[in-house]
Amino acid sequence: MPTRISPYLSFNGDAREAMTFYQSVFGGDLEIATFADMRSAQDSSQDDLVAHSMLKGATGTVLFAADTTTPPDGAPAGAFSVALGGDDEAEVTGYWEGLSAGGTVTTPLARSPWGALFGRCVDKYGIAWLVNVTPAGPA
Repeated sequence: MPTRISPYLSFNGDAREAMTFYQSVFGGDLEIATFADMRSAQDSSQDDLVAHSMLKGATGTVLFAADTTTPPDGAPAGAFSVALGGDDEAEVTGYWEGLSAGGTVTTPLARSPWGALFGRCVDKYGIAWLVNVTPAGPA
């Protein structure tokens, strides 16, 4: 199995809603385990919160998330973006449309100086996305 780097997103109580949204954008299989499922709740108010979730796409992409009330150790809030790219313009543009719906477009998806379509948005859950459509090379 190849080594991969996958984003692990932290939410404050809406991880289930966010991951269901990402599943509607990307498709794939979503697995969710609550604190009650894992028997790791500090108290009963946390039972329905997401302790761990994984969205696995058909192409092998993986996105993880959980509910937490504090950012991960040493991670300043908002100090990251999720990069999404590919060479299938229709596919990646569809992802762009889904992610930016209800969010904020900070750089419209447009042709960049390096030849790719590129755009930035912040989705309705506050996650920043960098979207890049690189033209496919010659066959």
